[in-house]
Amino acid sequence: MKKIFILFLLLSLHAKAQLGKSMFTKDPIINLENFDKQRVYWGYYLGFSNFDFKMDYKTNDGTGIDVQGNSGFNVGLIGALRLQEYLELRFEPGLYYASRTLTYSQFTNERDGLREVKATYIDFPILLKFSALRTGNVRPYLVGGVSATLNLSSNSKSKDDNAQQKFRVQPWTQNLQLGFGIDLYFEYFKFSPSIRGVFGLKNELIPDADPNSPWTGNIESMKTRAILINFTFN
Repeated sequence: MKKIFILFLLLSLHAKAQLGKSMFTKDPIINLENFDKQRVYWGYYLGFSNFDFKMDYKTNDGTGIDVQGNSGFNVGLIGALRLQEYLELRFEPGLYYASRTLTYSQFTNERDGLREVKATYIDFPILLKFSALRTGNVRPYLVGGVSATLNLSSNSKSKDDNAQQKFRVQPWTQNLQLGFGIDLYFEYFKFSPSIRGVFGLKNELIPDADPNSPWTGNIESMKTRAILINFTFN
């Protein structure tokens, strides 16, 4: 995750250098002056992500699960409808590749004590973007909303479970997304780096057939937590 933040910082510094005097001089050259007057506009984004699980347990028996999020990547499209000068309604369908590694402390056998939960998500977020007043070629913003997410790698239809090395989760889940970013206006396009948090609202676990399963028996709920870093181009 540290590498993702470093990359985000480097790209932001590069954008700052490229804009040069058009952004930071006393009398900047205004790029894309009429861009924000469009009622509807389109774009796309590329980015990185780190997905995790928030675990709640039935009993605190000292046999918790260590969840390690692994870096993934995401790509998607953007459709934006301007509601008024500072507010947009956005639809940002995207494809996310992610994985988590679950480590069970009670097992000595690595085959039983490790589970890699891979995910291929198709995300359907509806978001509101609240923009500040544009200053030169810079405009910070906040963004938030809800999303429905389909996991194509959920194993939800499998009759096997962890006894046969299959960790199963629900195919659909709902999330809350909150974040912030900055619009940077170049001569021919607008570049918008952003950071967002994703908070799952639904228990995603499909328990094993055995109610006393050492893998799922003590889990009350398992919800997605994630950090997204997106680089948007309009």
